Amino acid sequence: MQENLSEFLKLAYRHNKVRSLQEAFEEFPVEEEWHKGKTENVLREDEELYKINYAIGDIVFVKKYIYSDEKIGNNHLFVIIDQENTAVSIENFAMLISSNLNKLKFMSNELLKKDEINHLHKNSLVKTDALYKISNEQIEFKIGKVDTERVEQYKASFYETVINNKNNA
Repeated sequence: MQENLSEFLKLAYRHNKVRSLQEAFEEFPVEEEWHKGKTENVLREDEELYKINYAIGDIVFVKKYIYSDEKIGNNHLFVIIDQENTAVSIENFAMLISSNLNKLKFMSNELLKKDEINHLHKNSLVKTDALYKISNEQIEFKIGKVDTERVEQYKASFYETVINNKNNA
């Protein structure tokens, strides 16, 4: 383990809960999301693009990537939950945001209602059972944020899922 990681991230690595970005896109295809992975569907004309200095709690739109079957995927929304503990963080650890509310039935998914601060267009869910490693270069822009309390709630839900899965194994 790297010493520049928080205790939360060390726990996530220990329980094999840090996943590649590709897995997020495969499990939650953007074609099933309201935004269909298109930048123009997320940003309103009057909104500023935030492209520098990402922080914990930021909701970010992550760039296209290549699926395992070589098809090019579109963008997806994530909330940054933690970062490397370095002077300038280049690795972000995030949870996927999905507008597929049918998946709220899973214990690890938390409702995130749209509001003026997060700038979501629809009520969505945050998938709290895994973290996805995202570099700054993979982020297109920031669209909004959630407060520290909500980030801590997502971490607590993650912790409960890890402990429950560990105890059920």
